[in-house]
Amino acid sequence: MRDPFRYFNSSPEVIRLVVMMYVKSPLSLRNVDDLLAERGIDISHETVRFWWNRFGPMFLPRSERSGLRTRATILSGGGIWMRCL
Repeated sequence: MRDPFRYFNSSPEVIRLVVMMYVKSPLSLRNVDDLLAERGIDISHETVRFWWNRFGPMFLPRSERSGLRTRATILSGGGIWMRCL
């Protein structure tokens, strides 16, 4: 199986943290960016959006197994966006 994180400079743990922060909390992309900046992780809100579009569907089954209530909406562009209820 290929590693989905292999071409990214950030560690898989940081990518998971960013995506799960966006999924678990009702925050905007810029709010997630600000929270990460306070923790010393310097990424832009566009990076959060890109990672969410790329890795969000990969984390959907894991969040459903853990009992996290999410709402998935399929957009016309083909992307899947999830937010907590």
